[in-house]
Amino acid sequence: MMLAAPALATGIEPADDATIQAQLDVYNSENPGSIMALQPFRNDMSATGDDGLDVTLTSMNPNINSWFVLRVQPEEGRAAFYHLESTDPDRWQLSVELRRGAPTLVIESEDDRVRCAPWEGRNSELDEARAEPLPFAPICDDTLYLRNRVSGSYTTREAIAEFLRENVIFGDSIVNLIKGTFYQDAFLETSEEVETEDVGAVVEALGRADLDRFPVMRASPGFDLIGAEGGMEAGAWYAVQDAPGIYSSVMQPGMISEDILSRSGETNWLDGVESRADVYLVAFDMSHFEIGYEVGTDHPSFEWSSRPHGAGRNWNIPGPDGFSRPDPLVMVGMLSPSLTDRVAATFTGGYKRDHGAFRYGDLATFNHGHHYGFMVNGTVLSRLWPGLSTIYVTEDGTFGMTTWTQELNDELLPHLRFARQNGVALINPDPETGEGVPGDRVTQWGAGNWSGSADAQLRTLRAGSCLREVNGRQFLLYAYFSTATPSAMARTFQAYQCDYAMLMDMNSQEHTYMALYPENEDSDWIEAEHLVRGMAAVDQDTRNGTIPRFVGFADNRDFFYLLRRE
Repeated sequence: MMLAAPALATGIEPADDATIQAQLDVYNSENPGSIMALQPFRNDMSATGDDGLDVTLTSMNPNINSWFVLRVQPEEGRAAFYHLESTDPDRWQLSVELRRGAPTLVIESEDDRVRCAPWEGRNSELDEARAEPLPFAPICDDTLYLRNRVSGSYTTREAIAEFLRENVIFGDSIVNLIKGTFYQDAFLETSEEVETEDVGAVVEALGRADLDRFPVMRASPGFDLIGAEGGMEAGAWYAVQDAPGIYSSVMQPGMISEDILSRSGETNWLDGVESRADVYLVAFDMSHFEIGYEVGTDHPSFEWSSRPHGAGRNWNIPGPDGFSRPDPLVMVGMLSPSLTDRVAATFTGGYKRDHGAFRYGDLATFNHGHHYGFMVNGTVLSRLWPGLSTIYVTEDGTFGMTTWTQELNDELLPHLRFARQNGVALINPDPETGEGVPGDRVTQWGAGNWSGSADAQLRTLRAGSCLREVNGRQFLLYAYFSTATPSAMARTFQAYQCDYAMLMDMNSQEHTYMALYPENEDSDWIEAEHLVRGMAAVDQDTRNGTIPRFVGFADNRDFFYLLRRE
């Protein structure tokens, strides 16, 4: 490995328009056939050595410059593939060149250059990195990570559920029976009200939720709040201790103003249980944070959901995008180590693939049943479908939440860094007033794919997120509902003046997991504080302390993460 004199950084450039159009035609076809064929903006560079060794480096999306596939093909024998990730996409540019008759990787910035050939030798650097039990193994002077296949973490309940689904006839029905019998309202919380003169500090910019009453509640999240020593006033916001830009609130849907609850036809009426169920919320001032998304080792997966049927499913292809595995890409279910020092929060993503498609309603009958799409680091892992609620981040850091359209696909797809779809809208803007109103499928169990028990009992533990703009500033809200229907969720997000809201996941605290990582200069390791204390059970206890999920070890589920801006 050699260091050379600084030079202007160059790397794999975007493909020409004709190539991109041809690749887009494959992307939009019935059966793209492979994860590589699904990438409409990919481009590559190759070099063949004097000994016949051919090395091809493919950038999955040169606009994002983060994920690469390295193909090493000897003159005789099988090709080897490696999934590489840049440790700093904004700094390093990658290319391949011939140097003294041998292919060489070049990783360069405006002030540095690294040349390496990590495939060389009997025990090559790539061989050693692949043998490491690490999701991210550094190579080439720590400028790149090799993404390694590892096993994600399973909690006991998740392992049991997976066993039933994979090994028992009608496994999903058994899981639903167990859930309906033992778990419905199992996480219901209903707090007492207390009287106090000091309700603590209220965040002026966020104001208060639109409630008819504002009692002080004993309920509190699992992290320290400023000014909430005597309890939390329902609907008010409190700053989280040692976490600039993060705020918390609590309420019960039955406290929502009658002006909202009495609007007929928008939602179903709330029953007495969900009206008294505690809701915990966290708001992130996005001027302080960047948001990203990572896929778990197992979920969401790439094969067909069992839900679509008839015209919604093509039995001649192995998955809705033409493949059932992401090879040669590797999903690791863990935050990149290069980002750990900036992590502020993590929370679980959305539905698993088997639940993330439509069985009933119009969306079940075309576009392969509308399997929920997702993207990581500019790489399309499953196509984004119009009509579905989508969280997205573009290459310049723009963050949004909306119902996806074909126009957005045409305009934003080349520039998307992250995206995750999860069902249909809980709240979307009224086209005439711009006010956030319930989505038109909130009351429809099948057509909205809200899940629940087989007899359409929709009340269970759920999580959702919403986007709200306050004085030109974006806030991302994450809400944990101890038991609720989609109607209670929609009404809650209305009360908090959200512009757009969508469901995340449901049924247990491992699926609605959220952790914050307050700033702590006195600690050598990040320490997680959880929205609900029971979520800490998913973290991993060791002799040296607790290792938080998604940050300290690989997990089988997908997740979002928020980073403090540099």
